[in-house]
Amino acid sequence: MNHRETSGAAVREAEGLTALWYTAVGQAELRHEVPAAPEPGAVPVETLWSGISRGTERLVFEGLVPETLYDRMRAPAQEGQFPFPVKYGYCAVGRIAAPDAAGTGLVFALQPHQDRFFAQAADLCPIPAGVPPRRAVLGANMETALNAVWDSGAGPGDRIAVVGAGVVGLLVAYLAAGIVGCEVTVIDVLPERAAVAERLGAAFARPADARPGEADVVFHASASQDGLALALTLAGDEARVVELSWYGARSVAAPLGLDFHVRRLSLVSSQVGRVSASRRPRWSYARRMHKAMGLLADPRLDALITGEVAFADLPESLPRLLAAGAPGLCTVVRYAL
Repeated sequence: MNHRETSGAAVREAEGLTALWYTAVGQAELRHEVPAAPEPGAVPVETLWSGISRGTERLVFEGLVPETLYDRMRAPAQEGQFPFPVKYGYCAVGRIAAPDAAGTGLVFALQPHQDRFFAQAADLCPIPAGVPPRRAVLGANMETALNAVWDSGAGPGDRIAVVGAGVVGLLVAYLAAGIVGCEVTVIDVLPERAAVAERLGAAFARPADARPGEADVVFHASASQDGLALALTLAGDEARVVELSWYGARSVAAPLGLDFHVRRLSLVSSQVGRVSASRRPRWSYARRMHKAMGLLADPRLDALITGEVAFADLPESLPRLLAAGAPGLCTVVRYAL
């Protein structure tokens, strides 16, 4: 090893980084690491915030990622292998550390929970001036919601139902409510979600009060069997039901035996891993991500962030944050600002 290589390794070891690793079912820890030598052109980024994607990360935390989907479930910057140990996450916001690097400023990246990282400039999405860094952690969720609206074919004047008032469901409702003339209703078992839905421009209903057979488009985002059954009842004849929930290794019964065929309903999946077929010829992943980030320039969306935890406290907080039925919506992780 020459002197230049030795010096570079010494600098990386002195600086190091700290990252969250999921290590066993219901367990996580912070590990100090010496980063590998960055690839040519990689940009150093200091993390400011990251977001916990509750649905997906709960499956990782509980070891419920199906073995057959290990490759498809890999996050872009994941390290380790499913089920454990694995470094996972994809909602990071940071500041480019090198002042002379191209595109200096605040950026969003599909990176795990760690206090610093290297990434290619092409993999960093600049955060627009009108989007605060803390809100920008919703970028990946907004990208998922945008793709789902494209998949739905929703248009002006449609009656739209969204079953499940989690972060993704509420972002779908927010986007749908922005389509001229659309009547959007969010359905959830938690009455406290009504205020958020209404703030984002949608009506709210409990499942017992939802109106069956009237929706032109239904989005299902509750990750529950009962929610899927409800979504199918809400759809009008020949309507489309867009399934956004991710169930992992769980089997879920879909009640397709009653009038599903007679009413010629369509049940379609939507997943952010591919750009919607209706946009794919023209939209790249980068274009979609940049648009999703720009769509976050609305202060009303701060209502989706309901919790905050320090990075140092993340391992001991995860069992509470990822527990089934945990209150709140998105929890953000705060790094040294």
